[in-house]
Amino acid sequence: MNQRIQLASIDDQRNAEARETVRQRISWPANLTPANVTYHSRGHALLIGSADDVYPAARALQGRGLASLTLLVTESEANSPGDDTLGSSEPLVIQAFTRDQLSQLRINGYLGAFSVQLDDGDSPLDLARALIERDSFDLILDLAATTHTQRWELPPPGYVVMQWQNVEQRSDTLDDFVGLVGEFDKPRYFQVNSDLCAHSTSGNIGCTRCLDVCPADAISSIQGRIESHIEIDPFLCQGVGSCTSACPTGAIEFRLPETRRQQDTLSAWLAAYREAGGQAPVLRFITHDSQDAERAAGEVPAGHIIDAPLEELGAAGHDQWLTALAAGAAEVRIQLHPEMPARLSAFLLDQVAQAHALLDALGHDRARVKLIEIADGTARDALPALTPLTETSLSLPEPEKRARLNRVLARLAELGNPSDERAAVPVGAAYGAIQVDRDACTLCHACVSNCPTPALKSGGNTPALSFLEADCVQCGLCEQACPENAITLIPGFLASNARETRQICHEEAAFECISCGKPFATVSTVATIKQKLANHPYFAGEAMIRLEMCEDCRVKDVWKTMIRDPDAQLKV
Repeated sequence: MNQRIQLASIDDQRNAEARETVRQRISWPANLTPANVTYHSRGHALLIGSADDVYPAARALQGRGLASLTLLVTESEANSPGDDTLGSSEPLVIQAFTRDQLSQLRINGYLGAFSVQLDDGDSPLDLARALIERDSFDLILDLAATTHTQRWELPPPGYVVMQWQNVEQRSDTLDDFVGLVGEFDKPRYFQVNSDLCAHSTSGNIGCTRCLDVCPADAISSIQGRIESHIEIDPFLCQGVGSCTSACPTGAIEFRLPETRRQQDTLSAWLAAYREAGGQAPVLRFITHDSQDAERAAGEVPAGHIIDAPLEELGAAGHDQWLTALAAGAAEVRIQLHPEMPARLSAFLLDQVAQAHALLDALGHDRARVKLIEIADGTARDALPALTPLTETSLSLPEPEKRARLNRVLARLAELGNPSDERAAVPVGAAYGAIQVDRDACTLCHACVSNCPTPALKSGGNTPALSFLEADCVQCGLCEQACPENAITLIPGFLASNARETRQICHEEAAFECISCGKPFATVSTVATIKQKLANHPYFAGEAMIRLEMCEDCRVKDVWKTMIRDPDAQLKV
């Protein structure tokens, strides 16, 4: 299962030929969804920074097709530059700011629709309206990113950050900036299925994984009249993909391409590679940009390296990596690249930690999944230390993300030596169980109605609560919904068959209606209700027995009382 590889038996030329066969036979799935997000930019530009940086930048931008230039400079003496300092080929507005005012800027929006407000006191000042009599600025050149507070890990389209002293990048950055005038289309990278989302129900907040990992701040929790729901701003989204990899239920689906198409393609590639005589395949997840840069530099990876090209590395998480191992890859390598947002880097580290925890629990070497540092050609091309776990293709017929992952984990369990114990996982991982306090649980099934997956189910005609750990994503909605505080989350991955077996958490005998004999609740539920309503005037005296009746008999008893004593209801 985890045998050491014999280096002398590997033929790199043969592997390279097998890889080429794969490329010719099976294409990486492309997104067929047309672009449906459009930016409109008329070229009204805002420049922010010190006079020493902003004025030369403005001179370099004048006469290059921008509709207007608005300069926010920090030195007050720069209020009225002479005509020889700045020309006037397009409308020009200059406003001096103190550093304190600069720190009070609040910038929101995207290319063609930037709102810039000075949050100074009770009434924020809209700078676009005040300075150029427009609703917004179209694009922003930020030359003061190190001093003012409005920072993004991944700035929105149209927001360009640069250091004027960086002479080598100055020309290219300004060329790109003036190119942001006109109409631009891009794909809507994601679709959201609210029915699968574990974020909120019954006013409770559960899973926030997508909110935590988006470096573009494109995802928001929108509070409705009762419920909250997840929304992705398509204008801010830049296709990093970490949200869809972090989503445990598949509620957020990447469309460039979809996760399941990626998984199916990985499995098909590995099967074709083996059929063509390839040995010890290593799947490398790499961005299109990094792949293009390697080709431009004339770098050709070793023959056993099969590249899975992504828009961004976040588009594939540990579920994809483990799929590759279960389908016959000897190793999975994730090729890092320069200028990765901090939250994406943290996300990848967390995903690797999750993959390692699962591999450990299932009896596999964690070295099968690793990160490759930037420009580390030796690590990229190294032969894997272990042979592939299998030479059998992997079929994933289920459409649901969690069901497909469970099939992958089951395959890895068959190929390994599971510990049969609960293994620790990184904080926030979507693996674990629940503990139900049987003495407190009344089987009201509030947890069942709030569970976003099939993990929790009622007993049908029998008062019972059952739990399937394989479907639990540890969102915590059941714990919050329980009126008796009878549920506690137990994080961790259970590496045994019990994870795939539905367990009875609690069951009771049914309470039968004292009038007709129909079972309608549990004994504990009736006892709890009687205790809580003991002092309610509606159930005073003999009326208390109505709580021991089913819904039909309770209504009949009320009408009988009213017939005997029409004024009875006025006494309540």
